[in-house]
Amino acid sequence: MTQINLDELSQLQAINKKLVSGYHISEQDTTQWQELDQHIESYQALFSALGHDLQHDSRGFYYLASDESTPNMGKISRAIALTVFILIEHFANQGKDPLRALFDEVLDLELMQTLVQLNKHLFDQLEIFSGSDLRKDVCLRMVRLGLAREVEQGFSLLAPVYRYIDALMEVNEDNYDALEDEV
Repeated sequence: MTQINLDELSQLQAINKKLVSGYHISEQDTTQWQELDQHIESYQALFSALGHDLQHDSRGFYYLASDESTPNMGKISRAIALTVFILIEHFANQGKDPLRALFDEVLDLELMQTLVQLNKHLFDQLEIFSGSDLRKDVCLRMVRLGLAREVEQGFSLLAPVYRYIDALMEVNEDNYDALEDEV
């Protein structure tokens, strides 16, 4: 069993508050990220004792795993997943490397408006009718969850978005497997 020295965990309160709220701590959260990196065993043991599963993703972020990976994910998660999927498709259609563009390009209001217009039927189902709605209902929520950060022209996506990409890939694989079974 890991011996936990609480005196060493100087960022415990800030880290706990962020993680429990669903926030993903990544390298942009320098102080908390370094603390987790240096004391990961202690933090994992402590969160485990509290009934949480602290995960470290090798792509550079920490989060609390939940058992809520059900098909009826919340409206916000669906909106984030849809936005990520549509962005990947949008960049691919422009001939760009979609993953690189996802993290390199700034999601500005003009791009948000274009995405909503081109995918109106999908966004309508989530009650997102304009680029401003996308900004307010999805992008700002992504900032609060540590999935994006606000930059001068709009929003820049961060490494924790990989959790949504992984989920999309899984769904795609399941659909592919289901199609193969039918053949």
